[in-house]
Amino acid sequence: MSGMSTGSLSAMVLAAGEGTRMRSERPKPLHRLCGRPMVLHVLDALAELDIDRVVVVVGHGAEWVGRTLVDHAPKNLSIELVTQHEQLGTGDATAVGLTGLPDDAGSGDDQDGDVVVLPGDTPLVRPPTLAALVRHHRERQAGATLLTADVADAVGYGRVVRGKDGTVVRIVEEREATAEERSITEINTSIYCFRRSVLAPSLRRLRPANEQGEYYLTDVVEVLSEAGYKVEALVVADPMEAAGVNDRAQLAVAEAELRDRINERWMRRGVTMWDPEHTYVDADVQLSPDVSLLPGVVLRGECTVGEAAEIGPGSTLVDTQIGERAEVRNSICVGAVVGPGARVGPFATLGPGAVVGPEETVPPFTSLGGDVGGLDNRS
Repeated sequence: MSGMSTGSLSAMVLAAGEGTRMRSERPKPLHRLCGRPMVLHVLDALAELDIDRVVVVVGHGAEWVGRTLVDHAPKNLSIELVTQHEQLGTGDATAVGLTGLPDDAGSGDDQDGDVVVLPGDTPLVRPPTLAALVRHHRERQAGATLLTADVADAVGYGRVVRGKDGTVVRIVEEREATAEERSITEINTSIYCFRRSVLAPSLRRLRPANEQGEYYLTDVVEVLSEAGYKVEALVVADPMEAAGVNDRAQLAVAEAELRDRINERWMRRGVTMWDPEHTYVDADVQLSPDVSLLPGVVLRGECTVGEAAEIGPGSTLVDTQIGERAEVRNSICVGAVVGPGARVGPFATLGPGAVVGPEETVPPFTSLGGDVGGLDNRS
């Protein structure tokens, strides 16, 4: 982000929706991918940018979501929680979110400040993509910049309509699109960067988009364009980055993508995976160089595995510490500590509180520590 505008950069994460298609009592932003709530993956990406403040708009399950953010959000982010008490669309949510930003933002010496707005259900977006969005926005001196994607099948998505000069003039939803507009393959990802000083006035010009009285953030694009502000678009190289998660099927697709990324990252850092497609490593796991993971290994929660340790095949570890050169074979370990050079299993069970000393051996079919229960009882 160096060399860009010195104006402030804030971010807003829209995480107030109920997510009825998930068919769950758990708020949609808290459904997990690779062991970490979905909205935290979004915040992890924002944490890589030089951001002054992040506003998270909560609604359904606000207390639960807020507690999760307080306990687990990146510590380097200054996060403000704002509640949207009545779900009246993304436009209303953004207006509510602006109340969480400083009153002087977008005025005086800070008139060139910008705000990134994105949904809490886009856990695959990468930090370099968000940085590129802000950079493009500032280089073009735009009032707003959209992150868009060019896809082969645009059915169901809002289409990006550009003017003759290449700037964006509006976003049209499929149900309102003409036949010509439906042929457009560039879609809106619902990730934006706005000039802070023009966002609030444009939101005030929105009108309800349906009988439910909802206000859509997409309509801001046309408002800004008609008012003479430049609206730019940056096409994301990998459309998967902007994929939203609205139901369990989409959750599984996002989970598979994220696991592939995690496994590739660890292999490039010196971890051996005999069968990456059947190796499951959560986002908070820490692995050392020369670790070997055999087929069927599942590492969940905050596991740490020391250098040259070997895990598997068919072992499941949850919140467990494994020392260097240790071996765990076909065993289950939950909340346990295994010392350097120790040998566990096969078919051993280590429950919470179990400690295996350096160079010790846990014989087959041995149980130590507390009950492993359902392996993971975290909320």
